[in-house]
Amino acid sequence: MTAVKPAALLEVQGLSKHYGGTPVFQEVGLRVGRGEVVALLGESGVGKSTLLNCIAGLDTPDAGSVHIAGHDVGALSEPAAALLRRSQLGFVFQAFHVLPHLTVADNVALPLLLQGLRDRAELTQRVDGLLDAVGLPGYGARHPRQLSGGQLQRVAIARALVHRPALILADEPTGNLDPATALRILDLLVEQARAQQTACLIVTHAQAAAERADRSLWLTTNGIRAR
Repeated sequence: MTAVKPAALLEVQGLSKHYGGTPVFQEVGLRVGRGEVVALLGESGVGKSTLLNCIAGLDTPDAGSVHIAGHDVGALSEPAAALLRRSQLGFVFQAFHVLPHLTVADNVALPLLLQGLRDRAELTQRVDGLLDAVGLPGYGARHPRQLSGGQLQRVAIARALVHRPALILADEPTGNLDPATALRILDLLVEQARAQQTACLIVTHAQAAAERADRSLWLTTNGIRAR
């Protein structure tokens, strides 16, 4: 009897993206299940970040489909896509995208506030718990200008995890971190995926990330292959 694959939380089929007629990637297909961590590697410039943006609905592919938690991302209106990102996704950007006028605590709390959580005690507990987990206890009152690049990266990771998303998309989450902190963050991402049954796709060049993932994939211009 053939084993039936569990339903994927993230399913990508035939995804293609071109710039000026030149293919960035073509015919990309992948599945990530609940509680699974997948590392995506590839040569520089092959379009790993672009692929994440297409999966999240922040960029538009030329062909193919993306389904997140059963929702066809390409078929959603922009307001519906934004609502899906807000409720289901945690995105760790390479460029951090923290808001400079907000404190660290308010930056991390933002996904919870957008979901309507107003209970101050719960907000504080969730935010402080994540800041402690990423190695920034007591940093909540600081502003981004007072932090290093590595600390900003950890704020971005805490913000991506605080609302317990169904899918985490992490773009080089350890790129600005020292080796010891990088391992701590990778362990946190894996723990989050296991505990919350979150699907996690990590774009990375780090061998340590590939070693901690359940699977490693290699992105090429002509699709994805197992590594």
